[in-house]
Amino acid sequence: MINKDKPFSFDDYDNENIFQKQDNFQDLNHQPEENPSIYSTLEMDDDDGFVPTSNGSTTTVQNKDSNFVFFYGTSASGKSVILSAILYYLNSFAGVLRPKLGSPNSREAHVLLADFFENIKKGILPNRTTRDQVTRLDFVFDPNNKSKKVPPISLSFLETAGENHNEISRGGKYVDGIEAYLNSDIPLNFIIVTSYDRAHHEDSKIVEFLDYLERKGKNLKNVNVLLVISKWDKSGNLGVDNEQHLENFISERLSMTNNRIDTYNLSKTYFTIGNVQNQAGMEKITLLNLDSAEVISKWLYHNIVGYNLDYEGTFWEKIKFSFSK
Repeated sequence: MINKDKPFSFDDYDNENIFQKQDNFQDLNHQPEENPSIYSTLEMDDDDGFVPTSNGSTTTVQNKDSNFVFFYGTSASGKSVILSAILYYLNSFAGVLRPKLGSPNSREAHVLLADFFENIKKGILPNRTTRDQVTRLDFVFDPNNKSKKVPPISLSFLETAGENHNEISRGGKYVDGIEAYLNSDIPLNFIIVTSYDRAHHEDSKIVEFLDYLERKGKNLKNVNVLLVISKWDKSGNLGVDNEQHLENFISERLSMTNNRIDTYNLSKTYFTIGNVQNQAGMEKITLLNLDSAEVISKWLYHNIVGYNLDYEGTFWEKIKFSFSK
């Protein structure tokens, strides 16, 4: 595993200023039924020649007071697994995740969260996300670190189906529910996910997404972006031999993406949920590993707050903590 205190930047830094800076859905051709009684006559008894105008509606983001985390990744890339591992780590080891009052969470979001926590310790991987929906999970995260430099924060996780990300190809656009978040003036953090076994197929797609963010006015020099190579266990290891191992993989399999990441000084890491085996036609976790979930969680917290989640405290806090032990 990469050194937890230095997971993404491979240059020297000081601790106080670290990290600154499926299916192929085809359109159906709906043709009118060949029924002259419906489509050919112009005379209708109650027709008064009035055609009502549709009331236009614009999807907007409610409850903007949060730190939004947007996951990008094609189908089966591992987004839901990473999200569930982050939530489990934050709620089991780093502090407490509590529901944010007044949040617009859908019932589906509550069901998803319950499934995450019930299933991850059973070795059950999350189900795939529903197409054309944005799953939003709103929390307040209370760290178990007592330093005043490590305060509670609001977190809103956003996830949508991998199929939806294909819609921006060749100048396309997302469905309104996704566009609303990307168009809004809200603090966004992006986690871009591609898997160990599919990365070489998705280089151009990731670049298209980065270009899309630029067209939306998201200057990549000022946006928190993390590239995650998921399913690293498929390499035969739960970690990397050294930092250059990950660098070599990304530069070889994702040359265009790697060029963007390095040019804009963005972050990158790998992820594994642990040992995964096929049992009776279903993939199950046989050994849970939260090391990489911890790294991603700490990256996220630092980019939002500016201090490490495991910050040891000021000089006076250290003295206070020593007496309280």
